[in-house]
Amino acid sequence: MSGLEEAVLKNIQACKELSMITRTSMGPNGMNKLVINHLDKIFLTSDACTIVNELEVQHPAAKMLAMAAAAQQQEIGDGTNFVLSLAGELLKRAEELLRDGLHPVEIADGYTRAGEMALAKLDELVVPGTESMDVRSAEDVVKRITGCMSSKLHGYETLLAPLVAEACVAVLPKNENNFSVDNVRVVKIQGGSIHDSRVVKGLVLKRGVEGTVKRVEDAKVAVFAQGVDTLGTETKGTVLIKSAEELESYSKGEEDKVEAAIKELADEGIKVVASGGSFGEMAMHFMEKYGMMAVKIPSKFDLRRFSRATGAPALVSLATPKADEVGFAKSLSVQEIGGTSCLVLEQSATKSAISTIVLRGATTQALDDVERAVDGGINAYRALTRDGRAVPAGGSTEIELARHVVELGQREKGLDQYAITQFGHALEVIPRTIAENSGLDATDAVATLYAAHAEGTANVNAGLDIYTGKTVDLGADSVYDLYVAKWWGIKLAVDAAATVLRVDQIIMSRPAGGPRPPAGPYEDD
Repeated sequence: MSGLEEAVLKNIQACKELSMITRTSMGPNGMNKLVINHLDKIFLTSDACTIVNELEVQHPAAKMLAMAAAAQQQEIGDGTNFVLSLAGELLKRAEELLRDGLHPVEIADGYTRAGEMALAKLDELVVPGTESMDVRSAEDVVKRITGCMSSKLHGYETLLAPLVAEACVAVLPKNENNFSVDNVRVVKIQGGSIHDSRVVKGLVLKRGVEGTVKRVEDAKVAVFAQGVDTLGTETKGTVLIKSAEELESYSKGEEDKVEAAIKELADEGIKVVASGGSFGEMAMHFMEKYGMMAVKIPSKFDLRRFSRATGAPALVSLATPKADEVGFAKSLSVQEIGGTSCLVLEQSATKSAISTIVLRGATTQALDDVERAVDGGINAYRALTRDGRAVPAGGSTEIELARHVVELGQREKGLDQYAITQFGHALEVIPRTIAENSGLDATDAVATLYAAHAEGTANVNAGLDIYTGKTVDLGADSVYDLYVAKWWGIKLAVDAAATVLRVDQIIMSRPAGGPRPPAGPYEDD
């Protein structure tokens, strides 16, 4: 397919369709989507990244938008809907310019220039004082991540934001840039309400222990990657036993070996043995005899996390660990949470390498949605550790950028001016969509924002109040947008839109292979 009508406009149409799907989910009052993926799994969410990932996007141009959203999710973990909505609106306005006679390359160049202007202006909109934020202060962190979480799960942000802040601050290393999202775990346990959620400074695994020892305090820990059992010989051999005495002594020798191995661990003061494999019956007998706790962790990822949380590396042979290979657990116990038997490892608040947020809720779908909001908060914290700057929320930043870009566009002399001006108007889509999703008159809301911003620097932070439709400074309620999320969002949206506009031909290969095999029962050959 080639040419303006067949390729360019068809591509724009596909991208607009994808953008319209996610746009109604933007903002705190965004609608939920019920997505059923190819495995018949049901997703009930307003998270744009989840929606796009679970949709089977076939059109190559629409896939570019999906890839831009995925890049935003990977880089920042927030603002995916911003990318999709802005890119969709840019392409929608490009369609009008194409019908007016402009060339796609002129529009793409104009958008690229306008994007650079917007990013330059964005630096001036940073809220003063936000760059010097203390990421080790849970109170300051809550103020920053509340806005990000309210857009994903409106109404519960005041409950969840403190939990996320507490969990993240607890595992922040000395070098703040080394903060890893993987060190904050989320465990979903059905039952109770979201108000029963809590933070554990340590690890929570949804499984019990193997023996009768259910609780230990201030315990030394050994971790083995393989099972704790009698060891087979490395070579195949045949043992010829001629009498009952020989059979008895053979079994006794094997028994003595296992007991010696377990006794060595007990003599080292080790109270907890964690294993990636199973515990043999004989090994369990001797562990019970010496009062040791046996923890089986089949998942190699969970075993690594347990090693990280206790400080004990996973050993590959059943040998007594050296002093630096012995871990420590302040408290390790089996607790019942909502009818689920859980192994709870708690460390002191200062020593914990991993923290876990235990989420409670009535249904699996509700828990999944809460988990997505929590993930958004954790990713926002990761972004804060690298760049703490914030910009005004509620469509305030977009309106200020729109005013600036339109003003610059009108001063241009070439054909770029049309694309630059349309880029400015395209930024209005964010406050317009937030207003629409809140049941407000979108035209009135955008006009009110423009009027407030035209009054000068006093109202440069004026954003949209979704309850009244009036303009307020949302910073007073600690609702901000992350500077890096906006920066990457504008950059990726412009890149995606410009890439789609520069495509003038779609060439698809014919599916390979010969005729299909006949249906029906087959012979073995």
